[in-house]
Amino acid sequence: LHARIYETLATLIHAGKLASPVTVKSFFENAEPIDAHTTVPQYLGRLAANATTVINAAEYGRTVYDLATRRALIVIGEDMVNGAYDATVDSSPRAQIDEAEGRLYSLAEQNKYGQGFESFQSALTTAIHMANSAFQRAGHLSGASTGLSDLDHKLGGLQRSDLIILAGRPSMGKTALVTNIAYNVAKAYRTEIGPDGMEKVVDGGRVGFFSLEMSSEQLATRILAEQAEISSEKIRRGMIDDQEFRRLAEKAAEMSQVPLFIDQTGGITIAQLSARARKLKRQHGLDLLIVDYLQLLAGTKKGDANRVQEITEITTGLKALAKELQVPIIALSQLSRQVEAREDKRPQLSDLRESGSIEQDADVVMFVFREEYYVERTKPAEGTPEFAEWMAKMSQVSGKAEVIIGKQRHGPVGTVELAFEGQFTRFGNLARDYQLPDR
Repeated sequence: LHARIYETLATLIHAGKLASPVTVKSFFENAEPIDAHTTVPQYLGRLAANATTVINAAEYGRTVYDLATRRALIVIGEDMVNGAYDATVDSSPRAQIDEAEGRLYSLAEQNKYGQGFESFQSALTTAIHMANSAFQRAGHLSGASTGLSDLDHKLGGLQRSDLIILAGRPSMGKTALVTNIAYNVAKAYRTEIGPDGMEKVVDGGRVGFFSLEMSSEQLATRILAEQAEISSEKIRRGMIDDQEFRRLAEKAAEMSQVPLFIDQTGGITIAQLSARARKLKRQHGLDLLIVDYLQLLAGTKKGDANRVQEITEITTGLKALAKELQVPIIALSQLSRQVEAREDKRPQLSDLRESGSIEQDADVVMFVFREEYYVERTKPAEGTPEFAEWMAKMSQVSGKAEVIIGKQRHGPVGTVELAFEGQFTRFGNLARDYQLPDR
């Protein structure tokens, strides 16, 4: 009955008419009485008499919303119980957990994400706030700083809800670069209490790292080597002296406070990755997500789906996740072998492996390129004229790396030169000639 009354009220209001017990009554003259003593028109009068004032409207609305949320929780709970009882042979409990987790998360987030149309005024306000925070932040960045000033200058920092693809051939330093960025962002993490009493991130951020290729211990060793300036090979083999060990211990104590979370599970699906990222955001907060690397993820569609369709599903899923969680996602990607066949081995967009969707869905596509790697492998015999040429070429490219920005939705494309220290697997800002003292 309440639903019918509500629909009648809505119809009258939409038609621009007055909705009162008198106007609504005419629609329920012949309605079945509620009980022996009360007809529907009488009940309408009683409803109007007991109506609350508009003074606490927000509180009443919140009560209705809370009750509706509880009802949705009951439905999810019942479906979960029934689904577990009636499970078929081919449905795994893991899949059911993922589905329940997804439904619970969408219920938790329904007031924040996917609210349909938003007024242009509201979008403008958000844009102005972003410009203001960029104006006030050191380096004038609208996104989180990568810790590499030349790269920040080209990208304007890591922008929220962007999907950033970082691609390269093996041994170019993709994982090293993304690990450096992850640690720089987590190390700079700083918050303050805003005017509304809520805690907001002022600098840096909390980082989630899906390491599908390396174990968390290998990743930690890399970051430790980079920070303590001791080669990871020496750390792994225990070839360090007392002084170096003390330096390692000090750095480890300092680094243990950094909000960097690593998930080392291999071969997970895009749905599982999304569920885990949502859980991390709910429990600890999340400001940057890294996936190392894209081709090791699996799609959810089983059966005859080919690899191109699978990669399409993965990149589409990652872009949707970036928008949903409002965080930048950096996903690493392998490049095809056709790079090696060319004279100039600098990567291009067409070298992205297995799918054009990587290029389409990404907001930014970057390539890591180290010419030193290729020049090193063409070393001629010592004492020959070619050797002198090779030495001159090596001195030009040694310790340098290039990050080629092949696509950027809201900024320029181009090349950024970085310094690369191979023994510590560390990227840094490259000192320009004009910044060096006179020799």
